Amino acid sequence: MKNSSVLIVGCGDLGIRLGSSLVQHGCSVTGARRNPGKLPPGFTGRAADYTQPGSLVFAEQLRPDFVVAIFNPADRSVSGYKAGFRSGMRNLLSGLGAHRPRHILMTSSTRVFAEADGGWVDESSDLSTTDAWAQEIIAAERLLLDSGHSASVVRLAGVYGIPGGRLLSRIRRGELCPPQPVSYTNRIHRVDCAGFLEHLLKLAAAGNALEPVYIGADDLPAARYEVESWLASEMGLDPQQNGDPESSTEPTRHNSAGHKRCRNHALRASGYQLIFPDYKSGYTALLTAPQ
Repeated sequence: MKNSSVLIVGCGDLGIRLGSSLVQHGCSVTGARRNPGKLPPGFTGRAADYTQPGSLVFAEQLRPDFVVAIFNPADRSVSGYKAGFRSGMRNLLSGLGAHRPRHILMTSSTRVFAEADGGWVDESSDLSTTDAWAQEIIAAERLLLDSGHSASVVRLAGVYGIPGGRLLSRIRRGELCPPQPVSYTNRIHRVDCAGFLEHLLKLAAAGNALEPVYIGADDLPAARYEVESWLASEMGLDPQQNGDPESSTEPTRHNSAGHKRCRNHALRASGYQLIFPDYKSGYTALLTAPQ
């Protein structure tokens, strides 16, 4: 996709990681964010708060070949999710006006699935009708997929890979979740997040038809206690010393909104090869990386 132009809306850590690789491959990358001064060399920055109407009106004139929308909630309330997702997508589509990019990618969340009892889900599984926060993400997905644009949604599982992240900090404090009740989790390393998005853009640039929905998750859903106790052991800690979960701001107990196991069939079928196919490979790389 050399010489293609890409607009990344919500160009934070993931967008910078994706855009930096695209720049190296000869793409013209515009990053839209509130503080574009934090973008690295090689990006064209645009100051924009995508939660605000009219903030992306430059997109129609920019005429990007591809758009990647990496939305986040404005805050953790339902209204914050509405601003970050539903309003964000409405403002992006309005900003594109009559321009039709070759393809639009939106990052979503596996939270949108209805399953909450530890069962398996894939791209065709039922969506939640009771989670008010998920409803705002689902609304953004539908706005995009019903817009007439060539578009795909990538429902990301829990993204990890930042050194000193909250999970590792909590485990260092001895605050592990209890082994019962079992609560399954799904994840994807941030390297694979960016890699998979770039893979899809390259497929679209080559004229391949993309699926409307992908699950962005690694190959191994796992119980939270399994992951956390393994991490504790790898960090030289005693997994049985659980500390005081009551003092933690992290969800150390059962989380019904995330209690599912995700199959990544469409990701695998696309030809993408995960760099970190399971939590052990991903966290081993993170724990052994130079600080």
